[in-house]
Amino acid sequence: MINVLVADDELPAVEELAFLLGRDDRIGIIHRASSGAEALRALETQSVDAVFLDIHMPALSGLDIARVISRSARPPAVVFVTADEECALEAFELAAVDYLLKPVRAERLAKSVGRISDLLKEGARAPEMITVDLGGTTRMISREDVTYVQAQGDYARLHTTDASYLIRVPLADLEQQWADAGFLRIHRSYLIALNHASHLKLAAARPSVTVAGAELPISRRHLPAVREKLGTTRIRPQL
Repeated sequence: MINVLVADDELPAVEELAFLLGRDDRIGIIHRASSGAEALRALETQSVDAVFLDIHMPALSGLDIARVISRSARPPAVVFVTADEECALEAFELAAVDYLLKPVRAERLAKSVGRISDLLKEGARAPEMITVDLGGTTRMISREDVTYVQAQGDYARLHTTDASYLIRVPLADLEQQWADAGFLRIHRSYLIALNHASHLKLAAARPSVTVAGAELPISRRHLPAVREKLGTTRIRPQL
C-alpha cells in the first residue's frame, strides 16, 4: 500500500484529492496538510511514500518543499497538483514523478499512482521525462507513454495513446538514444516502442506491425530486425 501526503492551502482541494486517492486500492494512509510548514511537519513524523503538492502555497511553496525533500536520504515520490502550467520545467528539474493540472481527473490521477507504484518496486528507476510543446505551452511527458515516433523532417512526432507532440529531434537521433529503452526502427519514418506492439503481419507485399491501434509499415531493410525482436515475443506473426 502507498501512504501519501496531500498538501494544498485550499482545504476543499485537499479533501477532493484525498477523496479521489481514497478510491484507489493501491493507496493506504492519506495524510493532509493545509500549508507548507504543516506538510514538512508531517513528513518528519509520518511514514510517507509519495507527496501530492500544490505549487502556490503561502510562505513555503510546493517547489520549496520539493527542494527540501530532494535532500533526504530516501525522499518520497513527488507529484505536483496545480492550476499553473508554467512551472512544469522547474518541477521536473526537481525529479517530480508527475505534474497534474487542476481540476484533476480520476483516470489521470490513476496513472500517477501507477508511476509511483512502479517506482516503489525494488530496483525501479524514475521514468525518462521529455520536454514537449503543445499549443505554445511547454509540458513534460514520460517516455514510457510514447507508443511510436514518426519522422517529420528535422522533427519527430511522439505519439501516445491520447495525443501527439512534436519535438525538434531527428528520428535517427532518437533511434540511437532510445535503443536500450525498448524502441526499434521499423521504417525510415517510424520508431516503435516494442512493448506497445500487438500484431505483426509479415505479408509478402506489405509487412506491418500494429502499435497502439495504428498499423505501421515495415520496410524491407528493417524487416530482419523486426523479425528478430518481435518474432520471439507473445506476438504471433501472420504470414
